[in-house]
Amino acid sequence: MHIQVVLFDGFDPLDVIAPYEVLYAGGTASDGAVTVELVSAEGPREVISGTGGLVLRAAAALDPERADMILVPGASGRVGGPGEVPQEGAGVGEWKQDEFIPVLLGRTLTTELPALLQQAMEDPDVTVATVCGGSLVLAMAGLLEGRHATTHHLGLDMLDATGAHAVRARIVDDGDLITGAGVTSGLDLGLYLLERELGPRIAHAVEELFAHERRGTVWRAHGPAPVAP
Repeated sequence: MHIQVVLFDGFDPLDVIAPYEVLYAGGTASDGAVTVELVSAEGPREVISGTGGLVLRAAAALDPERADMILVPGASGRVGGPGEVPQEGAGVGEWKQDEFIPVLLGRTLTTELPALLQQAMEDPDVTVATVCGGSLVLAMAGLLEGRHATTHHLGLDMLDATGAHAVRARIVDDGDLITGAGVTSGLDLGLYLLERELGPRIAHAVEELFAHERRGTVWRAHGPAPVAP
């Protein structure tokens, strides 16, 4: 299984590094059954995160025909209060430090990323995963209508407004779409992906290595719906 982790200007570093390191360790523990690389829609380049100007290098171009799984992070920046986030020009201008998160996410819509993600979503052989605001990138591109997904708790209303079924859970498994909630959920997402794709023994070995125990129940649309108390 080859996994491509997407970088875009203003990405959140922990959204990327946490699942990347978990998945890389899973590849080592499974003798190479998983490989992972950093990519961007534009191809190999230095990509500036939204946290202190930290830079990571995309080694290749995002390519749904070459990937079995694509993982999309969220952005790091200013949250902003009601009415503080600009409604106009969300995708205009160059990236800058301390930008509003909705602006950073909206700017991805002006790149080739939405078209590439749509190609991936339409391919039954490709699984798309997200951490935090990564699901909002898909939702803002019109790719999550009718799908069950989660995101950071501050973005759940926005996610729901796009036509997705927003679920307040740490990890949501909707088949070929797997989404994680807040930033640190990337660790849990990576471990769940290892368990789902390679089995619990590999996931457990990595969990022990990282001294991290997954939290919560992975939400899936299976079984009877709960009755309100």
